[in-house]
Amino acid sequence: VACHPAVGRQIDLQSIYDFFYFHVVPSPGTVYQRVEKLLPGEVLSYDRGAVTRRFYWAMDYTPEGDRGFPAFRKDFREHLTTGVKHSLDSTRAGAFLSGGTDSSTVVGTLTAVQGHPAETFSIGFDAEGFDEMEYARIAAHRFASHSHEYYLKPADIVSAIPVITAQYDEPFGNDSAVPAYFCAKLARERGIEVMLAGDGGDEIFGGNARYAKQKVFEAYFHIPAFLRQGLIEPLAHLRGLSDHLPLRKLKSYVDQANVRLPDRLEAYNFLHRSPLSDIFEQDFLATVDPSATARQLRAVYERTNHADPVKRMMHIDLKFTLADNDLRKVVTMCEAAGIEARFPLLDDGLVNFSGHLPPEYLVKGLKLRWFFKEALRDLLPEQIINKTKHGFGLPFGPWSVSHGPLRELVGDGLSALTRRGWVRRTYLDHILHHQRNTHASYYGIMIWVAMILEQWLEAHNQ
Repeated sequence: VACHPAVGRQIDLQSIYDFFYFHVVPSPGTVYQRVEKLLPGEVLSYDRGAVTRRFYWAMDYTPEGDRGFPAFRKDFREHLTTGVKHSLDSTRAGAFLSGGTDSSTVVGTLTAVQGHPAETFSIGFDAEGFDEMEYARIAAHRFASHSHEYYLKPADIVSAIPVITAQYDEPFGNDSAVPAYFCAKLARERGIEVMLAGDGGDEIFGGNARYAKQKVFEAYFHIPAFLRQGLIEPLAHLRGLSDHLPLRKLKSYVDQANVRLPDRLEAYNFLHRSPLSDIFEQDFLATVDPSATARQLRAVYERTNHADPVKRMMHIDLKFTLADNDLRKVVTMCEAAGIEARFPLLDDGLVNFSGHLPPEYLVKGLKLRWFFKEALRDLLPEQIINKTKHGFGLPFGPWSVSHGPLRELVGDGLSALTRRGWVRRTYLDHILHHQRNTHASYYGIMIWVAMILEQWLEAHNQ
């Protein structure tokens, strides 16, 4: 669209700010001025010069009432089987297998539906704290799948960056696009035409860690206001004492709780960890609206037809985590490898079913995905049900310190980015210093985002 002379390819600086905040350019924005994306579930109609936009679908969280675990479990398993069947046709299918709950569920169900072992594809990393191959092998053994493994190397990241920047039509900062691409590439080399992915389970069944964490903060508002404002908050902010344990922890809890949802979800965003004037050049800040990111989050949060905070957070993740990010990651990298991606856990029947589950079936106490895991205890290995969520994380941070060509690529990219007058060189030097000396993985996230932005701009002649 932007190639049309009536539109043009002029960069929208607000999208650059949004990219640093979300690591993608979320809809309805795009990287270009005068171009917008439709929101998920939105349709545009043109009739005799009149343009209208409306939602043709919205997630329905209307409470159904507790029919009891056995009845819900029966419906869930039927919808799960149907979702996998809908993902299959005459093409040769395989499945991503990270060893997590979702991918293992898809593989187990696929095996039962096909009546024979599935072809599964897994990515490993020779880096401490990142490799999940142990769990992928547990699942592969459980379902007797024909497993295919590939261990990613730092040089693979260098070779994948041109693929990523060419394939995405705007900057995309999720570094797990790299293992997704190599996993799909491995499948294509084995003759697979369709890959089944487990994306969506967390966002419709309450699996993201922040859901439990935020319940802890929301519990603060069950305390009567006169106690919160008359006793707890004055105690937490006692001058001279609030910087010492245990009042320091109380003060931190109270301060965070008083940042209401959904703003609290982004408390640890990189752009909230330093003054914006330390991150961006002044001329750049003068052209953007930093408050726009919070308005985007609030609009989705408030559009949910349910008062429960967990369901509202899940609704945010349907839009920002799933539609804007993860689905684009998997679909685009599969296309780059010459393969099609399908998502059984996002089949219509399963999604609609999940919306009506009682909130306590999603996050029970602080137990994430309680119903999903309990309903699958006969299918999944115990080690996978009880494991900590991980997924296809990429050890970009430590590898970009130790691997020369990758380190050089980062250095060149960040230097070029500073010449655009958007990001301050001192900020990039600051995070580079910490990446190399304190926490390579944590600071590597923002280094990847900045580097991949510059690589995309150069690849698209910007």
